[in-house]
Amino acid sequence: MFKDVNILLFFLRCHLLGIAILLSFQVKGQSKLSIPIYDKFGIDSLFSIEDKVNALVDMMTLEEKIGQMTQVRHFDDITDGDIDKKFIGSVIHTQGPSPGEGAAGWQAKFRILQNQALSTRLGIPLMFAVDAIHGQNTYNGATIFPHNIGMGATHNPSVVEAAAAITATEVQATGFNWTFSPCIAIPYNEKWGRVYEAYSESTDLTCELVKASVRGHQGDLSKNNTVVATAKHFIGDGSTDYGREGGFTSLNMKEVSERLLPPYRDAVNEKIGAIMVSFNSLSGTAMHAHKELIMDTLKNAMGFDGMVVTDWKGYSRFGKNDIINAGVDVVMAVDGDLDIFQKELKVAVIRQEVSEERVDDAVKRILRQKFRLGLFENPFPDSSLVAHIGSQDHRDIARQAVRESLVLLKHENNVLPIKKETKKIVVVGEHADNAGLQSGGWTVAWQGVQENYSGATTILDGIKAKAKGEVIYDINAHEIHTDADVVIIVVGETPYAEFMGDVGEGRGAPKLTLSSKHQKYIDTYKNNNAKIITILISGRPLVTTKQINQSDAFIAAWLPGSEGDGIAEVLFGEYNFTGKLPHSWPKSVDCFKDKFGPNFWDDSIKPLFEFGFRLKY
Repeated sequence: MFKDVNILLFFLRCHLLGIAILLSFQVKGQSKLSIPIYDKFGIDSLFSIEDKVNALVDMMTLEEKIGQMTQVRHFDDITDGDIDKKFIGSVIHTQGPSPGEGAAGWQAKFRILQNQALSTRLGIPLMFAVDAIHGQNTYNGATIFPHNIGMGATHNPSVVEAAAAITATEVQATGFNWTFSPCIAIPYNEKWGRVYEAYSESTDLTCELVKASVRGHQGDLSKNNTVVATAKHFIGDGSTDYGREGGFTSLNMKEVSERLLPPYRDAVNEKIGAIMVSFNSLSGTAMHAHKELIMDTLKNAMGFDGMVVTDWKGYSRFGKNDIINAGVDVVMAVDGDLDIFQKELKVAVIRQEVSEERVDDAVKRILRQKFRLGLFENPFPDSSLVAHIGSQDHRDIARQAVRESLVLLKHENNVLPIKKETKKIVVVGEHADNAGLQSGGWTVAWQGVQENYSGATTILDGIKAKAKGEVIYDINAHEIHTDADVVIIVVGETPYAEFMGDVGEGRGAPKLTLSSKHQKYIDTYKNNNAKIITILISGRPLVTTKQINQSDAFIAAWLPGSEGDGIAEVLFGEYNFTGKLPHSWPKSVDCFKDKFGPNFWDDSIKPLFEFGFRLKY
């Protein structure tokens, strides 16, 4: 009867799919989907993910579809029963109440929420998302890597990939399967408070590192130690005028295409699962509602088949259903947006202001990632992964990343490497013995912390462990040790995140120079003719021309994270410097008079050090 075996196989697949659906769903609305999906009768392997996605969407009500598009926090945004009654699709953890005591407690909380999702008619599992941007940085005791600017300074895709894989394992160990990382912005101005979240001002370097990051995070998504990655923030977040978070990006489309889009193209080619849209506007349109760039460019022209997710409260802030029509798939329905979003989108679909085809497209993209993650077969976190959080082998890779991120900007008088037998070393500065200060924002808390946290080693810890002579800690340069053989002065920024880090004239706003207190540390010992090694802890290049001139050696250490002792390994000669500048280094504050600052590619600004500069001792 069938002359073509392919036609026979097609009808057989359709027949089996129909049987599976009928057996799994006795009467629509009265029976929930079996877990694992379609495999109750051993036929799951016959169907592709697209078969399953399409079949599942065909069975869903409008309310269930909108529920899948909804993302909430596990606290504040929902009350008991909302996960199943409102068909919530994903949950995020942000600054706020801890899900539980220890990683096991976090997993237990998310198991409860997952069971609520599985109790619904279709039993579609939740995804759990977190801003794990330099390790599982929301968990006290996790391995914290250098922020991306430091990873950019390594110029090493291999260490970026390894760090991402470790992050994925520790993220899964705390109950999550989706991370909002990596940030692949191209910063144009150090005034932007998120410079440290990006790898580099170089589009080419960013492209290489984003590919490594996606490979590390996602690997084989069906395995229990990988997570969905998210490239952010699409697009122009780092190139706003004057570096203002969520400001206006005045680049033209040619510049956007040449300088900003290539890392996203590479992320899409690596099958990244999600892309987050940005707070900024471009061409006079809020990026959340920019259909030309989201739908036409990202999805259609670039072939992105994953999820487009809003940033914080993106629905109510940027045009409500305009953002859905522009191509947004997942809505952070936080801080009061839950009911607004679900009700208003439903009304819009009924009124045909948003097509149900657009909603179906969004839901298919969400379900596609859930199937790729294997959540229908294994919806719960693996408790055996908890033992890997902050493990020594993970910290060894983080320490390697710290070593490779260090950029030596000046070296004179053979002050480096420090001999371990040096009789007297004086260490100055509160940053020298404070894991929170050395790690920056997005560490334990959103805005970071200013004290030590679990499992971390400080720069001073490392120095004390390597030195065989006397080590004195003169935290505020109040004791003048004129007999010191060498003075190590550790100075820099205090932690900040997002708009709180934008440089401005407001009271308490960060500056592009060292504080007067930190400048005084260096002045004090310079006036006493000490040999000075200055270590700068910062999330961006700062105007430090004077301090570089005052120092015998000057090191840009960025925000090294939990393994501060990695710095000492280089100071004492166990490893040489290999890091190269991921950004050009400004000469003076006058560089920032232009709206783009020193990272704008023209000949009007001459940096103190060019992109890629490096020294060795």
